[in-house]
Amino acid sequence: MSEPFVLKDNILHIENWENRSDGLVAGFTTRRGGFGSKPFDSWNMGLHVGDDPQVVVENRQHLTKQLQLPFGSFVAGEQVHSTVIKQVGRDDKGKGAKSYASSLPGIDGMFTTESGVLCTAFFADCVPLLFFDPVTGLIGIAHAGWKGTTGKIGEKMVEKMTDSGAKTSDLLAVIGPCISEEYYEVDEHVMQYVEDKDVSAVAKDLHNGHYLLNLKLLNKLILVHAGLPEKNIEVTNYCTYRDKNLFFSHRRDHGKTGRMLAFIGYRDYNGGEIQQA
Repeated sequence: MSEPFVLKDNILHIENWENRSDGLVAGFTTRRGGFGSKPFDSWNMGLHVGDDPQVVVENRQHLTKQLQLPFGSFVAGEQVHSTVIKQVGRDDKGKGAKSYASSLPGIDGMFTTESGVLCTAFFADCVPLLFFDPVTGLIGIAHAGWKGTTGKIGEKMVEKMTDSGAKTSDLLAVIGPCISEEYYEVDEHVMQYVEDKDVSAVAKDLHNGHYLLNLKLLNKLILVHAGLPEKNIEVTNYCTYRDKNLFFSHRRDHGKTGRMLAFIGYRDYNGGEIQQA
């Protein structure tokens, strides 16, 4: 399986997407290269995990500087393990950037038709879903833990973006770094939410009421069921639990850890609406 991310300056970039569209930035941060002390060393992006807020904001500013975007373009959601998705725009710029309290409430996904807006989401084992339509220029991002995954936030994003003019045949998706199957043990409570048609493909029965669940593959299957061609979906090889030198992991670090940031947006090169092909 080819790797959709390219590591440059401690940031994983979806370089193929960035090369296809002028001004597009898309990727995933690592734990390396920022500021902070244990257990948040060194590039924690989460304001909701007990880290020094001033340091977190400095880390976010460091990122936007590297991406050549103003810090004011940053938009963040509350992330409550819902499947609620919001269309965002210029009026939302700065929400959630400097404080968790100012985040867009009750959402775990966002998409936009405007440049100059950096859509973000935070991760430490859950699944980052990034979306890009090279024809219309539509972009989106979603946070999918097991609740968001089984609630089909990926499918809901496809519906939102196609309602806004994208075609499933054009829409591209990348499934980013998260906990991999060999480290993600779940019980019957979680498995009851996985559709029967997918269980054999995504779960390994440990025969003790527990299973190893492949969240990456489950999200891919949900996107395929939603109409995306399989060739349009790329899946990372990175694992947040295994690759401890690169990533924070909620499960590996016993809940006391930082967050990486998935991001997608356009530099404000045309003053507003995304230019369509």
